[in-house]
Amino acid sequence: MAEGFFITFEGIEGSGKTTQINLLADYLQEQGYQVLVSREPGGTALGEKIRELLLDPQYDSMDYRTEILLYAADRAQHVREKIKPALEQGKVVISDRFVDSNLAYQAAGRGLDYEMVYQINDWVIDSTWPDLTFVLDIEIKEGLKRARALSLDEAGDRLEREVDDFHQRVRDAYLEMAEGKRFALIDAGGNREEVQKNIKKIIARRLF
Repeated sequence: MAEGFFITFEGIEGSGKTTQINLLADYLQEQGYQVLVSREPGGTALGEKIRELLLDPQYDSMDYRTEILLYAADRAQHVREKIKPALEQGKVVISDRFVDSNLAYQAAGRGLDYEMVYQINDWVIDSTWPDLTFVLDIEIKEGLKRARALSLDEAGDRLEREVDDFHQRVRDAYLEMAEGKRFALIDAGGNREEVQKNIKKIIARRLF
């Protein structure tokens, strides 16, 4: 697999992305693939600093334009430092969130212009679009309950503290995206074994 394969996981807060990514990475490594697991925001030393700013509740007054540009800066560094080199080495790259998170959270959730958000991201990723994107879908109340149970702060991070209507707009955007050819919609409401089983079925058709 000379060109590598790029997989992203998307979904609202508490949809179980991290758990499923780790299970999938272990499975692919057992099959003989070299796998890089990363995340956004984050994934690089610079990106982790940006992540702290983006998720810190003390910055709840952050302007939406500032927010989208911080995400773009994080992604530009992530693509050039981690994702592209790994793909060029023939690895499977699995990222917890990517461009589609901005389209869901900032365009649909915040109400920013979709085309502007798309164009900013298209520029920073330099044509490095995923080969396959899993959208893990879950009811917002259940997702937020899960997310807050795992958070160090009982109220959640800056995004988890948003009102339910915001999270519903994000979920609706993901469901609409999931109709595209690059996407695979996965019901994340069940137990983790069943969710992983459904993910592996898609992987068997798209990667093997």
